[in-house]
Amino acid sequence: MASSTGPVLGPGLLVSVNRTSGVALNEQIESSIRDAVRAGQLAPGARLPSSRALASELGISRGVVSEAYGQLAAEGYLQSRQGAPVTVARRVSSPAPPAPTLPLLPTYAYDFHPGMPDLDGFPRDRWLRSVRAAIQRAPGSAMGHGDPRGQPELREALSDYLGRVRGTASDPEQTVMRSGFRDALALLCRWLAGRGVEQVAIEEPGAHAHRLIVEQAGMSVVPVPVDGHGLRVDALARSGASAVIVTPAHQFPTGCVLATERRAALIAWAEDEGRLIIEDDMDGELRYDGARPGALQGLAPERVVYIGSASKRLLPGLRLGWMQLPSWLTWPLVSAVTVDGGGPGAISQLALQDFITRGELDRHLRRMRQRYARRRDTLLDALAHHVPDAALSAGAGAGAAGLYEVAYLPADTDDTGWITRAGERGVGVHGLSLHHFGSPTRKGFILGFAGLSEPAIEQGIRLLAASRTRARASN
Repeated sequence: MASSTGPVLGPGLLVSVNRTSGVALNEQIESSIRDAVRAGQLAPGARLPSSRALASELGISRGVVSEAYGQLAAEGYLQSRQGAPVTVARRVSSPAPPAPTLPLLPTYAYDFHPGMPDLDGFPRDRWLRSVRAAIQRAPGSAMGHGDPRGQPELREALSDYLGRVRGTASDPEQTVMRSGFRDALALLCRWLAGRGVEQVAIEEPGAHAHRLIVEQAGMSVVPVPVDGHGLRVDALARSGASAVIVTPAHQFPTGCVLATERRAALIAWAEDEGRLIIEDDMDGELRYDGARPGALQGLAPERVVYIGSASKRLLPGLRLGWMQLPSWLTWPLVSAVTVDGGGPGAISQLALQDFITRGELDRHLRRMRQRYARRRDTLLDALAHHVPDAALSAGAGAGAAGLYEVAYLPADTDDTGWITRAGERGVGVHGLSLHHFGSPTRKGFILGFAGLSEPAIEQGIRLLAASRTRARASN
């Protein structure tokens, strides 16, 4: 008789049972045989002991083994017929090679990520109130598939808000909800590629994500230079592109505002041959020096696709984004949305609608502007003290806005080595070169300040400066 406590192996099988494990005996047998088949230790067609023989060897009831064999046969691992031996199913595939280990994104004690808001500043209690209100008040129809554009209550509230705060020519009928900015831009780029568009112009330097999304849709990227007044529209006119992605209110990464005369020239470029402007309004409400430039879309709603999200206004994890579309593009995009799916959940949408209509978004952004202004001042002071040869953004209207600052470095700086050594000390920074499509004309760091407390900013810049000293000493 087999031991009543320790594991016992079946004849020729990697089968064990342990009566003290708390796991049912049939499940233990199933797991052992299943793992052996997956690992290739039991080849297709291999014959297994009869249920009687295996039960006798393991000192258990034959019914337990029969139950395990029956379950494995139902799953397709074994073949079992009346009067025939139990065998490994021949259609079971050989084991796949080990999957490569995917690298995890690094984490840092002091992460100067340029797109990260203050996660701890998110008003969880107020948002929870909005979620509860959404659940309690939502009609049954809201829980179905619903309008592919998104919940009508949110589209109405969002259009009113953006018209008031960003100066958009808002129409809830032409507003489409998506799961963030990148999701919205990817949907639009796939539609453009499907209509034969081959090239999309992008700011140079410009957001690296813009380039990746355009290229993934199968189109090529045409970089157009940016200077201290924003996108060079004269260069855009020579590019041959029929669509352009711009960040006019706060250019990423230089921080400048698209000048008034260039806004007019850009709209004229779009209207000339029915071209399309894609406006990324990532952080238009986050300005700390007075008047905020309005959205470009308000000047030419039939030539501009306006895209925004809750990522920098509230939290990236909310996965809430929106598009305001020209009238001629609305239903083609809605048709694409109907096929594509992937919009945010109804409860999240209705929670945002409640959050906006109760004035919580306005209150939150007022608090964040004050907090971010202090953190920006702390960053500037720390740079002046610890990295005195760093020069800040000098474009028109640059600097006092958004979630980050650009610190330009002397031309002979080993910025790549500096970033590596800073990471070893727990400091994460983005190099300016990441957002250039060719060789960068200037070296520098894009330093996000919104997601770090003031003491953390000071300590992070101190460690960043120390990393540079170490790099010079080792050369």
